[in-house]
Amino acid sequence: MRLTVNAFLTLDGVMQSPGSPEEDPSGGFTAGGWQVPYTADEDFGEVVSSWFLVPHELLLGRTTFEMFRAYWPQVRSDDPVTRSINHGRRHVVAHAGYAPDWDGTAVIDSADPLPAIAALAARGEGELQVHGSARLAAALHAAGMVDEYRLLIFPVTVGAGKRLFAEDAPPRGLQVRESRTLASGAVHLVAAPAPFRSGEYVLEDGQEITRLDG
Repeated sequence: MRLTVNAFLTLDGVMQSPGSPEEDPSGGFTAGGWQVPYTADEDFGEVVSSWFLVPHELLLGRTTFEMFRAYWPQVRSDDPVTRSINHGRRHVVAHAGYAPDWDGTAVIDSADPLPAIAALAARGEGELQVHGSARLAAALHAAGMVDEYRLLIFPVTVGAGKRLFAEDAPPRGLQVRESRTLASGAVHLVAAPAPFRSGEYVLEDGQEITRLDG
């Protein structure tokens, strides 16, 4: 399975608590709900639904899993997002002995989850999709395990908060496969990992030229 990270981000890179102030106030985060004003247009629903239309299984961190479990079983809808979350296969990274109490869920021990996730992704077809799950997504990014990023970037900044691309993450390049600006001003960016490249501007005979490394 291809491992994909599907995330909502602010312009300054925060992915914490997009849907409401109470969603994830950990660390004293007070700007929750920042995504909601930008999701009324049809573009948003179309983009998010497209993520769930390919064959996939879900991979979630424990905090995001518990948010999903508390919310989605109450939703009465037959749209692709609701069907996937409520009736699809889920994997949650949590401590040993964690009892998810939601049919269709398997637990991956958080003591050393990356090898188990790699084995899971290697076993079949389709996608292993991470949604939300900031710490898990950041760890997969740092480990170079992500095959594709699908990011909805919203025109709002919130300052401190949980980030997909943390300050201590290694440098990585990205190859943009698709970008689309929604009616709200949000940008949908689909990108795949690529080698990190750098360069410099130098002067030769009074002319500025570009030198690329690698």
